[in-house]
Amino acid sequence: MNGFLERVRAQKEAEVTVGQAGRSLADLRAGVADMAPCRDFRGALTAGSDRIIAEVKRRSPSVPQFLRREPPAELAALYHEAGAAALSLVTDRANFGTGPADIAPMRAAAPLPLIAKDFIIDPWQVLALRAAGADAVLLIARLLEPNQLADLHGLAHELGLAALVECHTAGDLRAALAGGADLVGFNNRNLDTFEVSLDVSRALLPQVPVGCAAVVESGLAGRAEVAALQGLGATAFLVGGSLLQSDDPAAMLRALRGADDSRREEVS
Repeated sequence: MNGFLERVRAQKEAEVTVGQAGRSLADLRAGVADMAPCRDFRGALTAGSDRIIAEVKRRSPSVPQFLRREPPAELAALYHEAGAAALSLVTDRANFGTGPADIAPMRAAAPLPLIAKDFIIDPWQVLALRAAGADAVLLIARLLEPNQLADLHGLAHELGLAALVECHTAGDLRAALAGGADLVGFNNRNLDTFEVSLDVSRALLPQVPVGCAAVVESGLAGRAEVAALQGLGATAFLVGGSLLQSDDPAAMLRALRGADDSRREEVS
């Protein structure tokens, strides 16, 4: 691990220190104890086909600002109307421009389950995202030792959260499955170099065991690739920057779902 992920880890360590000073783990646990149950994120991805997780963020390390500048809640409503199965929100404000405070408005705007995507390295973050209203969290295998991954995965499930375990290699996938994962994601974007290759998903999808759902993240070029990756076992697809750079994200989302085969836009 080097470059971007190394820098983000240092940022998250500092964020956790500050966060714990303001609200302890015990306080967070007490606060989430009486919350309403989470919406079923995993169930939303495994019911039917052509399931798209539509993402919201303001920018990324490779894109200074996305074209779509509507409030997160407005984008959530648009994605729901276009048939998204679930919502994704990147909650790393320092690098992506959106944060935990955007969760509640998005959930109020659309009745879809929402995953908070962050660089989680500590139990405090899982509890804080549950307290903010997330229905699921992202765990990145290469950021965590196997025992940390298993512990954080267990904590998420204890709190009623789904956990999407992101993998980049066969070793990551083995660690995810050993840690109890029943929902894995294959990020075709290298988080250090930002290069994108669908070969990541092509190589790993056949290794997913029966009973484990698999999400393809990034790198899609259109409906044909969605269908091809479904043939390899993909359960759902997470799409972010391409929707946010589109003049018509609703039409693009429908096209990816196969609901509008007349339209073909390049997505990634």
